[in-house]
Amino acid sequence: MGIYAFKLPDIGEGVVEGEVVEWMVSVGDVVKEDDPILSVMTDKATVEIPSPVDGKVTKIIGEPGDILPVGEVCIEFEVDGAGNASASAEEAEPKPEPVAEPTPAKEEVKPEPVVEKAPEPVAAAAPVARAAGTKALASPAVRQRAREANIDLQIVAGSGPGGRISHADLDRHIAGGASGASSFAPVGATMKTKLTGTEDVKVIGLRRKIADSMMSSYSTIAHFSYFEEVDITALEELRQHLNSTRPEGAPKLTYLPFIMQALVKALRESPECNALYDDEANVVTRHQAIHLGIATQTDRGLYVPVVKHVEAMDIWQSASEMVRVTSATREGKASADELSGSTFTITSLGRLGGLGATPIINKPEVGILGVHNAKERAVVRNGQIVVRRMMNLSSSWDHRVVDGHDGATLVQKVKTLLENPATIFM
Repeated sequence: MGIYAFKLPDIGEGVVEGEVVEWMVSVGDVVKEDDPILSVMTDKATVEIPSPVDGKVTKIIGEPGDILPVGEVCIEFEVDGAGNASASAEEAEPKPEPVAEPTPAKEEVKPEPVVEKAPEPVAAAAPVARAAGTKALASPAVRQRAREANIDLQIVAGSGPGGRISHADLDRHIAGGASGASSFAPVGATMKTKLTGTEDVKVIGLRRKIADSMMSSYSTIAHFSYFEEVDITALEELRQHLNSTRPEGAPKLTYLPFIMQALVKALRESPECNALYDDEANVVTRHQAIHLGIATQTDRGLYVPVVKHVEAMDIWQSASEMVRVTSATREGKASADELSGSTFTITSLGRLGGLGATPIINKPEVGILGVHNAKERAVVRNGQIVVRRMMNLSSSWDHRVVDGHDGATLVQKVKTLLENPATIFM
């Protein structure tokens, strides 16, 4: 048997280090080549690292939240054959045994009996309860195993940060039948005892990156927000018609592809809003290409995949590409290129709706548009109270380089296009 020392590989162009998000294995686990062992976050994406060999895990270096340089040993395996034991040569090298002093022949020294101590049981990490309605946190590999075993992750107790479910948690649940469900109170159950426990959740990985990004944006950009309501009754009729007659294989249209196409026209007339601001160099770069970031909630946190060159797409193409990049992001398969390069961002509150919000700008962009859910409301038209389908829009702008008039003008242009949807295609 030998030791195979595995170094953190080169995981992207220009990446020199990665933050440990989750270990999917523990010391003592036996793994196969290509089994996922480690999730690492870089400045560009979260990457799952597979095992390079078949073997038994003997050593793990780095806890979640630690930064590991590329090329540094992060895990060691016991493998068949010689391995690449150079990284552990000092530990593997036998130490010389001390020479015992000679004992007089007349005295017979009897060795004391050696009593082997039973290994102390290792307590499993306490499972963390999730609030009702929240989604279970787990890596794509764990989710795949759960699907194959027909296990609902909502009833599995997670011992990782924020209740994240690891392979070990899934193993315990499988071994104990439905024991994982006992960690959670039934919906609507009345608690009979007072709860005094607390939980410390380490801010690492994507959550740390989001925190840093949001703090940088909010503390360095002079935000101003602008709100508007839009009558999308005609747009809803057109959307229903297009969906009922859509080409074979085309995705079902939501409101977002129409908003994306409306933004193409509006941003062409307001180029100062389709820009990136380098506040260190004091340079605003206006872009002809329109690369729209689509804020996407995943079980790992908020990502912003990008639909690039929307100006060159029709509504079906923009809808298809939006579905492709957001689906890849939710599944953890989006590339670094698909998660970067936006010039303007759309964030949708979806079914959560709300009347308004103050979205934080995706720095170094200079504007962001928030979309709320559509509802039928009583409104006044031509002196009459009628029921219309209405949608609220929220926007935020970098007031250092975008004047209030400019931000409001863009939103009003989008409003006009959505209320007269035929003009989007003219």
